[in-house]
Amino acid sequence: MPLHMIKLCVGVAKVETLERRAAKGDWLTVNTRMTPKRAAEIEDGGSIYWVMKGSVTCRMPIVDISTRGEGKASMCLIKLSPEVVRTAPQARRPFQGWRYLEPKDAPPDLSSMDTGDMPADLAKQLREMGAW
Repeated sequence: MPLHMIKLCVGVAKVETLERRAAKGDWLTVNTRMTPKRAAEIEDGGSIYWVMKGSVTCRMPIVDISTRGEGKASMCLIKLSPEVVRTAPQARRPFQGWRYLEPKDAPPDLSSMDTGDMPADLAKQLREMGAW
């Protein structure tokens, strides 16, 4: 199972904004100071889960993790896929930097959640609103 990352999405309050930026090619590289020691596990199908306004709301698959520079001037570059996948909302407290996120702790994708007896059009509307 791939390992994931979780990070605050600073400056973006809505998933729609992130989707527009990703479609234009913005936000496809995330710069961090520290390179993950478990980068190989993350590159094996992992995603970065974005926390917006206190909740995990979506994820973007990670394509590549690389380090540029040496010593104090080094920088980790995380290349993301332009695909934004909405997830079930999951409350998160603020934190600095990024954290590892085990697959068992990651919220499910909205597209894969069981709707039970709910009408399909209602489930679709709730997903589009980000409420479920």
